[in-house]
Amino acid sequence: MNGNSLLTLFDLDREELETLFALADELRLSDQYRPLRGASIALIFQKPSLRTRVSFEVGVAQLGGTPIVLGDESIGIGEREPAADVAGVLGRYVDGIVARVFEHSLLEAMAGGGVPVINALSDLSHPCQILADLYTLRVHGRLEPGVRVAYIGDGNNVANSWIEAAALLSLDLVVACPEGYEPDAATLARAQAAGVGSVEIVRDPAQAARGADALYTDVWTSMGQEDERAQRLAAFQGYCVTSELMALARKDALFMHCLPAHRGEEVAAEVIDGERSVIFDQAEARLHMQKALLARLVDRARGYREAVEHRRMPTHAIASPR
Repeated sequence: MNGNSLLTLFDLDREELETLFALADELRLSDQYRPLRGASIALIFQKPSLRTRVSFEVGVAQLGGTPIVLGDESIGIGEREPAADVAGVLGRYVDGIVARVFEHSLLEAMAGGGVPVINALSDLSHPCQILADLYTLRVHGRLEPGVRVAYIGDGNNVANSWIEAAALLSLDLVVACPEGYEPDAATLARAQAAGVGSVEIVRDPAQAARGADALYTDVWTSMGQEDERAQRLAAFQGYCVTSELMALARKDALFMHCLPAHRGEEVAAEVIDGERSVIFDQAEARLHMQKALLARLVDRARGYREAVEHRRMPTHAIASPR
């Protein structure tokens, strides 16, 4: 990882990614590794969560640590208290922060103080999800150079992180989205400048699906966009992943979705519930890859603690009992 934190996949290089894959392999086969013994990890949730909360909470516990779950009502991050102050306080108590937030700027403010931070979702990026998705492709023997991934739907944080992945791996990513719903332009430009994988933005879902090794979609209306639902349903007509669209992909192509899913909207029920769907493998992979991330994080976290030791309350300031 680049420094102490993982805010986007741009914070990784290929060597670090391979290290995480290898560590996830080991953690899937062994329950004896306890690198977080004696450590505490703060889990901050501005947004509701099922997979992210359970996988991180279970992962911290399985690695021997203590998860401290904090809802937004406990903190009011960015409103009741600045994000940098939250990180500064938590840095005196815990060994790392995992945060699921609305605004990516909150993560940047927390990471800027030197506290190790993992992005568990923001409006810009969802790196933990795509790490799990890459691991799922790897487990299924699909993460070979030139693998073609078709992302069909909203150019949201998940799409952005797939684009970030193209800066790490030699994958052929085609994003099909309606006009006005493109991925983040700066993320796209940075990934294309890296020249590792290829990224193409198209309007036609069939063009993206043709010859793909995996078809991927996400909900059309994310949390916080509920007032746009009617507009989005109209804009995304024709972008539902159907059996007909899957038929354009390779015969053994996988269907992927980060969940939760709306059957009959972004994906047909027969596709997401069909034999080529790997949605629950993706959900399981969240646990394995996040445990690998946490195991790598703890070394940096403990190094951080040593680095700020001189800023802690001096012992002579604590009154001795009489």
